[in-house]
Amino acid sequence: MDKPIPILQLKEVTKRIEKQQIIHSVDLKICQGQVLALCGGNGAGKSTILRMIAGILQPTSGFIEVNGVSWKQNRRSYAEQIGYMPDDYLFGQGLSAEETLTFWASLRKVSKDRVRETLRIVGLYEVKSKSVSSFSKGMRQRLLFAQALLTKPPLLIMDEPTNGLDPYWLESFISLVRSAKQEGHAVIFSTHQLQIAEAVADQVVFLKEGRIMEEGDVNTFYQKYGSQGLQGAFNRLFGLHADAKSEMEKTL
Repeated sequence: MDKPIPILQLKEVTKRIEKQQIIHSVDLKICQGQVLALCGGNGAGKSTILRMIAGILQPTSGFIEVNGVSWKQNRRSYAEQIGYMPDDYLFGQGLSAEETLTFWASLRKVSKDRVRETLRIVGLYEVKSKSVSSFSKGMRQRLLFAQALLTKPPLLIMDEPTNGLDPYWLESFISLVRSAKQEGHAVIFSTHQLQIAEAVADQVVFLKEGRIMEEGDVNTFYQKYGSQGLQGAFNRLFGLHADAKSEMEKTL
């Protein structure tokens, strides 16, 4: 049986800004067709790690490699290995979904046929001529997902892709990630919503103050925390009491 192909590898990655240590010696690996969820509270370091992987920030030490390429070796080739979905984006006023995606496609030398194909994948083809300014947040998230998929990159990076979204988009997101996995993409995303991590992730990593505190597949967390699973790990790491848990669940 062939070994899984490593797509993303982080080794002893740290990030220091001025005198503050943001990330402490993180090691991660994702193989082809695998999904990794970064979980944790605000300030845990999730977005910083994703931005380093995306090449927006550079690590203070350690190295990051995507599909065998490091940012330091070849920035252009490295960028070609990834599709990045930010947590938010200010779309151009008046542009339609197709015009917006065509603009991104022109920067990446992607055909118009691929633009239309990608709009179909994310369920926006029927509204491709509508102005993005009229889109709901869920529809804008679909468009951001589409631009990340345009070049069929080996690695998809998504920063809080489900924040503030309705149940319909959450189900759509789960379906899109599962499809990307089946097509061989490696996927890493951050989330506060543990049910999303449980639904799609092969590996879950809990971060606190820039450190990996716990990691494993979903079954590992159920074996350790019983019926609470991922929620049990979150409660232990962040000292979440029953009343606070109840309030948090209302927002999920």
